[in-house]
Amino acid sequence: MKSVYLQGVGVMAPGLCGWESSRAVLAGEAPCLNEPLPRLAPDLLPATERRRSSETVRLALTVAQEAMRQSRLPLDKVATVFASSDGDGQTLHHICEALASPERDVSPTRFHNSVHNAAAGYWSIATGSRLPSNSLCAYDVSFAAGLLDAVSQIVVEDETVLLVAFDLPFPEPLHAVRKVECGFAAAFVLAPRRDAHTLAEWEIALQKDGPPPILPDANAWASNPAARALPLLAMLAQKRSGTVRLDYLHDMRVVVKCST
Repeated sequence: MKSVYLQGVGVMAPGLCGWESSRAVLAGEAPCLNEPLPRLAPDLLPATERRRSSETVRLALTVAQEAMRQSRLPLDKVATVFASSDGDGQTLHHICEALASPERDVSPTRFHNSVHNAAAGYWSIATGSRLPSNSLCAYDVSFAAGLLDAVSQIVVEDETVLLVAFDLPFPEPLHAVRKVECGFAAAFVLAPRRDAHTLAEWEIALQKDGPPPILPDANAWASNPAARALPLLAMLAQKRSGTVRLDYLHDMRVVVKCST
């Protein structure tokens, strides 16, 4: 197992509007009101880029900004991993509509928002960071893949990494074949060493077979691949130690042993 240290966390979903206001819900001490996502406008983005950004990008950057503020680290001093199962479904929907029209005109803004690393690009513009940034997709196990990638960078490069997992529902007709019911995003700042601001220690291992993973409760969150992070968030909110198993590829699982 390899240990990493959690320095900051962010979350955004219906009923989970930021880490501090969500802790009681995640700890089971307060009901989830299941309110819709608010209109997000992360203030680290310059006004021009904020207008050009998509809802998906703003969701990712909102939780990233929250986690970084909690970590108290400079925004340009961490590497990043952005993990999304579906990318920007709303933008892809609009492009498909445009290509199916007689004019077939695709907006340049929509085109550059359609690429899978759009959120990473906006982050680098907003922060001025020149550190490594990976954007990946592994369908329903994208969060586990992103966590493994982040831990690999921490262990090999000895650097702090910001991991952001996020997805929003597709509009119809794509929603009929990809039934993500609500938006969800979570961000974690993970460091190679403990310091005075460390929230938890995570020991990470890749395991074959083993006990089944703990999946989110059967609610709208459960349909979102990024919500595979929920057991880790709940454990942190409850301030307890334990083990979380995440499905990965084939018969492999990512095992996270949490110590608070």
